[in-house]
Amino acid sequence: MNTTLHTECIEVCNQLLRGEISAVETYGQAIEKFAGEPEVGTLRRVQDEHRESVAKLKANILEMGGVPESNSGAWGTFAKGVEATAKLFGEASAVAALRQGEEFGIGLYEAAIENDDVMPECKSLIRMQLLPKLRTHLVTLSALEG
Repeated sequence: MNTTLHTECIEVCNQLLRGEISAVETYGQAIEKFAGEPEVGTLRRVQDEHRESVAKLKANILEMGGVPESNSGAWGTFAKGVEATAKLFGEASAVAALRQGEEFGIGLYEAAIENDDVMPECKSLIRMQLLPKLRTHLVTLSALEG
């Protein structure tokens, strides 16, 4: 593939990748907060699904000839905010913050689908594999907020 033709798509996918890396970090912090609680298993499962999305996005970027991001960058600030919120306000606030992160991620994926610079193959990956997971995570987190 010609990298110059896919620069915009690679950039969008790297933005999504940074978000997924941040989600893995954020869930790690939430898991620490919930240590010993029954919710830990659910949070680990969601974290693992974000790890799977990281792997898929990295592979996709490499396939386009790009260089995948290796850290969350500015997204890490969001993860730190979740950790601070959890420490100050407890578990319910941590789950609410996780839910907000998932909602923000859904918005980014939906914007990528609408972006004309994003290749059809990438849009398919988002529609069929990545976005449905985030929607499921919202339901899971809502149940935890119960």
